[in-house]
Amino acid sequence: MDLQPQLLVIFGSSGDLMRRKLAPALLRLAEQGLLPERFAVLGFARTEMDDDSFKAMLEDALKVDRKSDAWGWLCERIFYCRGGYGDPESMRLLKERVSELDEKFRLDGNRLFYLATPPEVFDDLVIGLRESGLNKSNGWVRIVVEKPFGNDLESAQNLNRLLWTAFDESSIYRIDHYLGKETVQNLLVLRFGNTIFEPLWNYRFVDHVQITVAESDGVGTRGRYYDAAGALRDMVPNHIFQLLTLVAMEPPISLEADAVRDEKLRVLKSIKPFEPEEVDENVVRGQYGAGEIDGHPVPAYRDEPYVNPNSTTETFVAMRLFVHNWRWEGVPFYLRTGKRLPRRVTEIQIQFRPVPYLLFPPETTGQLKPNLLTLRIQPDEGIILRVETKVIGMGMQVRSTPLDFYYSQLGTKIPDAYERLLLDAMRGDQTLFMRADEVEAAWRIVTPILHRWQTTPAPKFPNYNAGTWGPNEADELLRRDKREWLTS
Repeated sequence: MDLQPQLLVIFGSSGDLMRRKLAPALLRLAEQGLLPERFAVLGFARTEMDDDSFKAMLEDALKVDRKSDAWGWLCERIFYCRGGYGDPESMRLLKERVSELDEKFRLDGNRLFYLATPPEVFDDLVIGLRESGLNKSNGWVRIVVEKPFGNDLESAQNLNRLLWTAFDESSIYRIDHYLGKETVQNLLVLRFGNTIFEPLWNYRFVDHVQITVAESDGVGTRGRYYDAAGALRDMVPNHIFQLLTLVAMEPPISLEADAVRDEKLRVLKSIKPFEPEEVDENVVRGQYGAGEIDGHPVPAYRDEPYVNPNSTTETFVAMRLFVHNWRWEGVPFYLRTGKRLPRRVTEIQIQFRPVPYLLFPPETTGQLKPNLLTLRIQPDEGIILRVETKVIGMGMQVRSTPLDFYYSQLGTKIPDAYERLLLDAMRGDQTLFMRADEVEAAWRIVTPILHRWQTTPAPKFPNYNAGTWGPNEADELLRRDKREWLTS
């Protein structure tokens, strides 16, 4: 699909997200010839810079060859405007610069605003765009909003209402970079493009589902944000629930954005929010203490920069929940995420039911394992199906054999998630972006957990060492169901 001419305005363009993700994504899109010829980028931030120093900052961050044709092309289209977020005079200057670039590059009034800023300035920016009239144009105007989309149900609803005062829902792109990953998108193809899986994708054949989002890193320099948010807010209503909905959704009638998002919403509405006592039974929280990662000592969470030394913020959360519908009734979904776990891995495990009758000799008892389908999202994106096979030899011995596929085997570089999502926003394709009702449905599930935790004392933190898979209570959550956590 050819892209229409457009101006990309990035708020917070002097920040980490611009340097690490957005600028590299733009350069790679330029290298592939995927950006429109009539195109410009306007950075906006409070940092004192001009056009040249902004370009120099990006050039340094990208470590780019100055002779690169793609960088040369993109560099000619990069500009900068300094100002305060939502400040009326800054918005007036921004509007002048937008008009100037629109005329210079013949952009037909098409604008994509990207909020790569801390959430505390979202309100000021949206109000500033509305009051300055920047949200209106003779072309189309869209806005991309980074998570978090609120910090509970009420704040998410307030953010949605504010966005609607300036933009139609069809122009709002709530970005979750997990949805831009190849394996996540491939889940739709795996399910709905292969006849062998979809007939088994239900309570009759699936024993349970596990979703793990593990990070070996600590909070780094994000201590202030993380100590106010915690693992539950940071990961569950967005990344993890998005993975869950793609696993559990019904086949959409098409791959149009709203057809896919309608089915994801139905999944979230099928999850009953926890009652207070159900939180205690089904949700585990933890906080890491000192330990070792890859043989190197690392500090406890409370000793990290900008973290309250008496913090009761969770850095780990695990839960068991059920999707109450015809397809999934009775199948537990186990979710876990945490910081300072042994390794960085994100994967979905679909464990099928064991064979109904053990046909083989007694010596095979304990050898025969249920089939397991693993969707590895990071690192080493791929798909692994565990099947049972006979060991070569005279006796009857059984072993598990992986049938695996990794994207690295294709010899093609996997696009970064931001490349795909940025390009989709430029195209006007909302399929991989969260809709307002999805966001609110996710918070309806998470908010009762937050309320319960606010009214009950936290466990004695820290309750797991860095470099381990979380607190013992997380293992007990599955042991009660005679199951255990799986990692490939």
